[in-house]
Amino acid sequence: MAIEHLSVAHAVTPEGVVENALITVADGRIVSIEAGAGDGSGYWAVPGFVDTHSHGADGVSFGNPDGEANLRAIAHHRLHGTTTMFASTVTEPIEKLEAQLAVLRQLVDDGDLAGIHLEGPFLAEARKGAHDVDLLRNPEPELVERLIVAGGPALKMITMATERDHGEWATRRFTEAGVHVAFGHSDADDVQTAEAIEWGADVVTHLFNAMRSIHHREPGPVPVLLADERTMVELICDGVHLAPTIAGLAIDAAGPDRVALVTDAMSATGKGDGRYILGELDVIVEDGTARLVTADGAPGAIAGSTLTMDRAFKFLVEEVGVSIPDAARMAATTPASWHGLTDVGALTPGRFADICLVDDDGTLSGVLRRGEWVVQP
Repeated sequence: MAIEHLSVAHAVTPEGVVENALITVADGRIVSIEAGAGDGSGYWAVPGFVDTHSHGADGVSFGNPDGEANLRAIAHHRLHGTTTMFASTVTEPIEKLEAQLAVLRQLVDDGDLAGIHLEGPFLAEARKGAHDVDLLRNPEPELVERLIVAGGPALKMITMATERDHGEWATRRFTEAGVHVAFGHSDADDVQTAEAIEWGADVVTHLFNAMRSIHHREPGPVPVLLADERTMVELICDGVHLAPTIAGLAIDAAGPDRVALVTDAMSATGKGDGRYILGELDVIVEDGTARLVTADGAPGAIAGSTLTMDRAFKFLVEEVGVSIPDAARMAATTPASWHGLTDVGALTPGRFADICLVDDDGTLSGVLRRGEWVVQP
């Protein structure tokens, strides 16, 4: 059902919080936000969440040959406040990635996705995480060009270990093609990390995870990435990938304008515990945590997450102590701005009426996408 007017206690806008606000919507877009014109109902209105790193949900991995299956995964995330999203793939043979890009590119053309993110195959063996080590490759020119052609304008981001052979050339080539290079799954030290930023890498795939940790004599990549204003850092705020104090440290260091909440959600999201496939690898989910299955059948390395953006938002507010306006920036405004998504990410006239309604504790209560209720409070 489409709406024309929405009354909220607080509306988070780029200019600040509008109190007792009346949001007017027409043709799926925001027309105006008036202070003092609402009826004082108790919700916060924040921009619809923008998740630029998600591998699937509802038993579906993005890139599934069945287009309708991909739509089910998208629908699941919309129920949890993600009104705009990229579909992420994992390391696969190049031919399979090309086929997945073809499926996902159609969904971008149809407006169901905002872009595609390739996580791999140009990753470091030492920091492979939940990627098949036998499929990891150097970003050789032929492979890079094939992915750029297959993804076309729908390809928005690729995660790379920039220290690999041809790393500088590939970083510059992807950047030239309009694809954000995300530093990640990398064994680079601080010097190599700084070089990658100079070459054009400007996003950080799940900061802290799948990279060297901080040591007082061997700083590694994290301090460089947090300090350089040319980078946006992803945080997976599920309480598994990052402790609340570490998430808070990163936010304090980089600021909300350089932090993006992401889910890194896999196909198990919304399906519960059990056995799943991530790319070419077996995964087991226990108590909501996804891990690779090791040779002896035991849980191994963390394999993505079963997180949704509403839970990440609430984690920031309740566990990290972030204000709702700052959480809204990291869940929507910052990633939208960084990736040039000018129709979403902020409650401002002219943009899509993509709105999440949250309580004072950050709990999601309603979702509006392009003026239509996805979840009505």
